[in-house]
Amino acid sequence: MTRMTAAKSEVIRVAIVEDHEALRASLARLIGRTPGYVCVAACADAESALRELPAAKPHVVLMDLQLPGMSGAECIARLRERMPSAEILVLTVYHDEDRVFEALKAGASGYLLKRADSRRILEAIAEVRAGGAPMTSEIARMVVRSFRQDSPSASVKGRLTAREEEILDLLAHGLVPKEVAAKLGISYFTVQTHIKSIYEKLHVRSRTEAVLRWLH
Repeated sequence: MTRMTAAKSEVIRVAIVEDHEALRASLARLIGRTPGYVCVAACADAESALRELPAAKPHVVLMDLQLPGMSGAECIARLRERMPSAEILVLTVYHDEDRVFEALKAGASGYLLKRADSRRILEAIAEVRAGGAPMTSEIARMVVRSFRQDSPSASVKGRLTAREEEILDLLAHGLVPKEVAAKLGISYFTVQTHIKSIYEKLHVRSRTEAVLRWLH
């Protein structure tokens, strides 16, 4: 496991949105048989996910992008509105830049390709639950390449307070909120309050999207 794992006493509630029946069942079995994880829902399309997931209260949603009917990206955006505390981890075969950024801008917090092995999928679920932004290495490189400059965006700078800029910069360097709190000598609650303010000012719905706005 990575250092960014959920608390040992917590059982991570996972929902699956995947139209391929065999893969959906395989993921449900993987999650169900792994200590510390429980599968609370497994949906074949976006429409059923929007009906069932709010009541299931998952901590993490594994989301495919190619779904019948409503697209995965649109489903992500709607789920973020209905379940703002849930983290959405894309698990898909797509790795073209447009689909990656469409999903991240919709509110996904991480992006894995389906060829990732079982261990990596479980690690990514724990990582995103702990506040990280797990990505397959080639996806991470694509995101980095898309940054037009290393300095923060001029359109973002000036909207935030000095403390908010400091926190967002640390998040951009890979720290999770608890690590930010320790580094700055402030409480975790204070960091979360600042992050909420950052979201509101930048009109974003996830840490990943906020970092993209900061660096892009």
